[in-house]
Amino acid sequence: MKLFNEIYKYREFLKTSIKKDFRGKYKKSILGVLWSFLNPLFQLLIYALVFPFILKNDVDNYIIFLIVALMPWNFFNMTILQSAACIVSNGGIIKKVFFPREILPISTTTSNLINFLITCIIVFAALFISGIGIGPSIVMLPLIVLIQYIFQLGLSFIFSSITVYIRDIEYLLNVFMMLMFYMCPIVYSADMIPNKFLPLFKLNPMFHIIEYYRQILYYKQMPNITNLLWLLGICIIILALGLMIFKKLEKRFAEEL
Repeated sequence: MKLFNEIYKYREFLKTSIKKDFRGKYKKSILGVLWSFLNPLFQLLIYALVFPFILKNDVDNYIIFLIVALMPWNFFNMTILQSAACIVSNGGIIKKVFFPREILPISTTTSNLINFLITCIIVFAALFISGIGIGPSIVMLPLIVLIQYIFQLGLSFIFSSITVYIRDIEYLLNVFMMLMFYMCPIVYSADMIPNKFLPLFKLNPMFHIIEYYRQILYYKQMPNITNLLWLLGICIIILALGLMIFKKLEKRFAEEL
């Protein structure tokens, strides 16, 4: 409750930080926020050409199959990579001004959430253009987005605080995220994974999150509520753990920076 009170007290600083993080992505670029649409579209075009034609992927409506998983992955990828540097890159203000340090990873995660919600326009446009449309399962989409946000915020607290002490984390994450991409059912379906490896893949919360996006948007099926609540509980635990690690390590931020 103390943390919530502090964040509420500094809510204007948080708003300003979110705006700065979001606008900073497109600072001095000619197209500005349009890159929120163009980047995923270019990425989608590459995957849509490589996998169905060159690798002979025969999934129906493969572009839609891909886009409903690729957009949340980009949200995850950008959040983790940017959050790892959010404390270090703000070292100057941390040493000069007092404010709840948690605002920085919260700002990074939230600005990427806003960017993700903008790119969802592409997803919905693709769903309607393809004729797939949306079904009643769409009502579960906000819950999946919330679960992903909670999970990523927990990881943001962890990586942003550890990177202050071990700067190599920022570079290792680039390699790790490439591995994670292929351990999530993004360019392939989950049923292509050999049964003996499936339990290993399922240890990754993003595996389930991406599967839920696809289930809701591509297959238009209602997810199992019990399983969703279990996933929500796990992500809340990760958030609590991340916050504990952050609070433990933030005591020496100013010294290390």
